[in-house]
Amino acid sequence: MSLYTLENPVFVTYAIAAALMVLKIMGQGWVTVYRMIKVKGGYASPEDLRPGRINTDPDPTQLEPNDYVDRSRRMHRNDLENIPGFLAAGFLFVAASPPLLLAQILMYGFVAARALHAWAYGTAKSHETRANFYTLGSLIVIFMALYVLAAILFF
Repeated sequence: MSLYTLENPVFVTYAIAAALMVLKIMGQGWVTVYRMIKVKGGYASPEDLRPGRINTDPDPTQLEPNDYVDRSRRMHRNDLENIPGFLAAGFLFVAASPPLLLAQILMYGFVAARALHAWAYGTAKSHETRANFYTLGSLIVIFMALYVLAAILFF
């Protein structure tokens, strides 16, 4: 059996988790756009003040920081900093042929950690709350990478 087919349950686990994380990254970008449109502000670049269908009446104050928009933008940046590591480590992890239960715990655990991190960030919970979920996801990715190295170097 090839490792990277839908016949391999470890790869299926990875494919589900990876697809959810790709949707999280892309979805957060759309949330940011929605928030900018909703408040008609929080724009990031001077060219955003050019009149268009969405911004029919531009105003220089639209470039001022807006926490409602910037919070979503920070969440998006955080996803872009963390999810690619999972995508790479998870793909390599599949090649190491881990036990299915371990793969499910780690991969779905990462998805849950990112979902809880998004909840904590989106609802302005304390940094410590966010950090707990970040730490869980980070340790999962580190473990998967170390597992791959161990499989290569020691087995």
